[in-house]
Amino acid sequence: MKTRDPWRFAMAAGLLVLAPMCAEYVTGYDDSTGDPFVLVASLLIFSPLYGAPALLIREAARRLGMPWPGILALTAAFGVLQAGVIDQSMFSEGYRDIPYWEEMIRPTYVEPLGLAAYTTLSFVAGHAIWSFGVPIALTEALSPRLSRTPWLRTPGLVTAAVLYLAAAGFVLREHLRTEPDHATAAQIAGSLAVVALLVLVALVSAVGRRRRAELPAPQGGAAPRPIVVAAAGLVAGLLFNFLPSTWAGVVAGLAVIALCAAAAVRLARSPEWSVRHAAALAAGALTARAAVGFFAVPLGEVAPVAKYAHNVAFLAGAVLLGVLTTRRRGAA
Repeated sequence: MKTRDPWRFAMAAGLLVLAPMCAEYVTGYDDSTGDPFVLVASLLIFSPLYGAPALLIREAARRLGMPWPGILALTAAFGVLQAGVIDQSMFSEGYRDIPYWEEMIRPTYVEPLGLAAYTTLSFVAGHAIWSFGVPIALTEALSPRLSRTPWLRTPGLVTAAVLYLAAAGFVLREHLRTEPDHATAAQIAGSLAVVALLVLVALVSAVGRRRRAELPAPQGGAAPRPIVVAAAGLVAGLLFNFLPSTWAGVVAGLAVIALCAAAAVRLARSPEWSVRHAAALAAGALTARAAVGFFAVPLGEVAPVAKYAHNVAFLAGAVLLGVLTTRRRGAA
């Protein structure tokens, strides 16, 4: 009788927890910063909100044979869904009474769309890369032999979907109840149209990969060592996170993303490229995000000792996770 590998469930559980940490905790921007009890309790909402879609994205990608460009299209789709429909921060002119919100959105505010280009890029790219893409890459690298195989069966997928819908519904309800700015019907429809387009792009990438697999594989050059890839991810992550909230910052942010994507696609053609390299890139980006946290001013009253202890813990965790995942050996 064939038994189910229990390590697959451990991997799924790890992604369920790591995704919200990468999404919400690593920078220490909220009033929960440095409070371990609140951080653990908040996972009851954040794990379904971020971990469940990360699992669904990952499982869909591995079942369809989707390459990383397709995976990132799916993560961007969930990023648009989160910021445009669920918490509607993309269309808010005063989200959560954050004191610097006005200063952040006004320089690139596009009146006909009711959004700021800077925050739209920041939110969508932030979710696509750090909320979903980074934790998927790092979790897969913990067990390279399982990195290309599904972890969940149908009951697990249904459970993840139900958890996500419940958490998303809760966040949307709280937004509508507590926030004065709500997205219009046109803004929600536009967001959903972008989500559908990104999902289509992801599906096309899967079909394209299957067709390319029938052709002779293109041979790339030698892949750099994982430490070099991690350093590149760190630099790119720092550049992106320290961009000014201006049109120049938007252009620079798009340029950073485009250059990183082009370099990653080119390097991935090398027969030496493996899950360890993808994890190294993710670890560098996560370390950058954790480093940025030292400069973040938490919302609410947070004692300096608690804030910096939080920052040190998450920076050390990002580095340790990078070391663990890039030293794993196994199937690519």
